[in-house]
Amino acid sequence: MSAATAGRHRVPVTTALAATLLAVPVLAAVLGPFLAPLTPDDGAPYALGGGHLLGTDGTGRDVLGLLLRGGHTALGVACCAVALAYLLGGPLGLAAAATRHRWLDELAMRPVELILPIPSLLVISVVGVGWRGSPLAVALAVAAINVPAVARLVRAAALDAASGPVAEAMRMQGESRAGVLFGYVGRTVLPVAAADAGTRVPLAVFTVAAANFLGLGLDPASPDWGVTIAASREALLIQPWAVCAPAAMLVMFTVGLNLLADRLLDGGVRDRLRAARAAR
Repeated sequence: MSAATAGRHRVPVTTALAATLLAVPVLAAVLGPFLAPLTPDDGAPYALGGGHLLGTDGTGRDVLGLLLRGGHTALGVACCAVALAYLLGGPLGLAAAATRHRWLDELAMRPVELILPIPSLLVISVVGVGWRGSPLAVALAVAAINVPAVARLVRAAALDAASGPVAEAMRMQGESRAGVLFGYVGRTVLPVAAADAGTRVPLAVFTVAAANFLGLGLDPASPDWGVTIAASREALLIQPWAVCAPAAMLVMFTVGLNLLADRLLDGGVRDRLRAARAAR
């Protein structure tokens, strides 16, 4: 292979760094529950060493074990919440963009604008009243927070395609409204939605972590990374790994996903995403 060919196939440094940062917490979340039973949970509180690679927390649980067991809630809840937000907000935004009746557009989007200013942690605390400690409750709350923003972004990104000549030609040829909406308009919006998700998932991860840190989310005994940070924060100087290790996982995931999403975006999609966000 020539030097020129090798240069063309070389992975950019930014992409390699982003993939590495992202791979560590994702692998911990996926494989961690299978590896965690190998770590002992019978140590002294906030101990360093003694068979515990990263020490123990305030109840004697192995920090490495908590790190391996806590990723599937820390990342899984946020990813499921964003996916649910797109499942609910995406069709709403598409329908609002495609309607020819302004009053229907207003009817669909006005409630969205009323929900947008509500603080996210307030929504989580209200939803969690009846389901305290439930990952499902946290996921539903984070999804509810993101539905309005997703609906507005999808609507703004779909307006031109929904009223453009291609969509009009499809209607004249007898294509159903659903076929035009989801078959054509939805495909044109998909790159923008994927780019937006690349930044929305990290925000959801930090929202979930903040809720757990403040005691509004999962059970205080949960191994979730945000819960672990909250439980051990007062012992930061005594046992820094109990706080720094889960915090590093959260930072690596969010930075890695942001870098990777930005790297994979081409100029056209980036411009459309900026325009859609500005139009909201």
